[in-house]
Amino acid sequence: MSRSAVKPAHPHSRHAQLGPKPKVKELLPTLKRLAGYLARRKGLLFLVVLMVAASSALGLLGPYLVGRAIDDFIMTKDRQGLVLLLVLLAVVYVFYSATIFLQNYWMVGVAQKTVYEMRTELFTHLHQLPLSFFDKRQHGELMSRVTNDIENISSTLNSSVIQVASSVLTLTGAIAVMLYLSPVLTAVTLLIVPLLYIGMNWITSRTRRLFKEQQRHLGELNGFIEEAVSSKHIVKMFSREEKIALAFNERNAKLKEAGFWAQTYSGFIPKLMNMLNNISFALIAGAGGLLALYGHVTVGVIVVFAEYSRQFTRPLNDLANQFNTLLSAIAGAERVFDILDTEQEEKEKAADVQLDNVRGKIEFRDVSFAYEKGNETIKKVSFTAESGDMVALVGPTGSGKSTIINLLARFYDPDSGAILVDSCNTASIPRSELRKHMGFVLQDAFLFEGTIKENIRYGRLEATDEEVIAAAKSANAHSFIMKLPDGYETKLQNEGTGISQGQKQLLAIARAMLADPAILILDEATSSIDTITEMYIQEALSSLMKGRTTIIIAHRLNTIRQADQILVLNQGQITERGTHDTLIQKQGQYAGYAQRLAPVAAEQ
Repeated sequence: MSRSAVKPAHPHSRHAQLGPKPKVKELLPTLKRLAGYLARRKGLLFLVVLMVAASSALGLLGPYLVGRAIDDFIMTKDRQGLVLLLVLLAVVYVFYSATIFLQNYWMVGVAQKTVYEMRTELFTHLHQLPLSFFDKRQHGELMSRVTNDIENISSTLNSSVIQVASSVLTLTGAIAVMLYLSPVLTAVTLLIVPLLYIGMNWITSRTRRLFKEQQRHLGELNGFIEEAVSSKHIVKMFSREEKIALAFNERNAKLKEAGFWAQTYSGFIPKLMNMLNNISFALIAGAGGLLALYGHVTVGVIVVFAEYSRQFTRPLNDLANQFNTLLSAIAGAERVFDILDTEQEEKEKAADVQLDNVRGKIEFRDVSFAYEKGNETIKKVSFTAESGDMVALVGPTGSGKSTIINLLARFYDPDSGAILVDSCNTASIPRSELRKHMGFVLQDAFLFEGTIKENIRYGRLEATDEEVIAAAKSANAHSFIMKLPDGYETKLQNEGTGISQGQKQLLAIARAMLADPAILILDEATSSIDTITEMYIQEALSSLMKGRTTIIIAHRLNTIRQADQILVLNQGQITERGTHDTLIQKQGQYAGYAQRLAPVAAEQ
């Protein structure tokens, strides 16, 4: 079974491991980069900051008014003054609630627009990366970065930005008011800061590493799940359910272990803050009581300080918790930026060649290529396919057949030599321009979720319904389509489940026919189907290949013998070339190959 043209034919293609781990960046550069995304919404951020400042000021004003109520009105039994102050206190807390609502409402908008841009940028960037990037990464692991990591950033932005700003302002305001009321009690309150620093440093030094591990193991698990679901038929064929369950449990256990310790250590933070809060309250109560006995402070000041001690420790608690959450988001952001920093495919030049009236002549001139340096996949390959010719590539797995197709379509560029289409070097032809004149029918026909009509129209988006139906008729697909419940409007599920492999292949041929390419690439297009369906497909392919230059990878003798030129590859080199008859007469490698296939052809 050969690899498809869009799947690289080297050891790191389908079942590659995770590949290099994301580079660990510094905390500050990552935060600055996230801030750059937020800065695109300066207007809304200004309103958020304004509301945060207002809510912090109002939150500090409440306890101060309570202290004034005790000293000025309760102690003096001034009922009228107490009522007025209580009304003022109610107004303060109403406005406080309003500012909290507005800051949250506006910040959610900022956060969602920011992650929308990040997700769009990441998805767009993924489609600009060379295939070599995807060779070494599991699909599920990449999906985890687009979904889980971005969502992690989103949830953090929704809460952390406001919480951090509010905590800093509240902390600053609380210290300022406390110093104004009693420098001595302020000093007593600040005694917990060294303990807080030591405890937080011990916790965060562990949680940052653990959150990074948690995100990495989550990506690995997603990649494994994606691969396991995609290969479910193979798993069942070989009765490997127990083996794959054990492999899943192993990865799941690693994620559980990292998540357990990350959450355990982060769970120490509220416990530490509660303990310090109680210590602070006890210190203020004791010191305040002594100061009150000697007339240095009033009862109202002690009450205010007791409240402000919570106003002091609560922002510290919030900052500690948010810092922990922020570490998790930064771990995700680093994984996202790791992809965004990956170099895209070489940009096309504005002056590159544009192909007109393509005839389809193909030339390979001493082309060599290696997926990995020092291990050449093809070596000094040269051949010419004249316009309208059919060239068959024959050889064992790993001989370089799919690599030739990948190079022709510029999924990769050769390390040396040149590939020409109509005497133009493909290196000077924009990839989109080159592929516009190529049609692909691969071994595994991929169909998108959508209607049959939409899947065929993918070959040429501007095609009319009549052209879609004409292409389906030419591909021998019209009859089976009309037998479906909704005909061309029948909706296919993921990867075309619900129809047979042969029917998928007929739709792929119809899609290629609609594209009307000058160059046709067939990669094992009839290898996975029954004999009856193959007859329909062979007839459709014969119609499709008329007047087109065709490069075909095939293991079926009745397909190969029709070729104008057969190239026999072995270990990346062309060892024989010629027509079926001339190669049979040579009694070389191809003759032995054809002899092994002859019984299969006879049965058909």
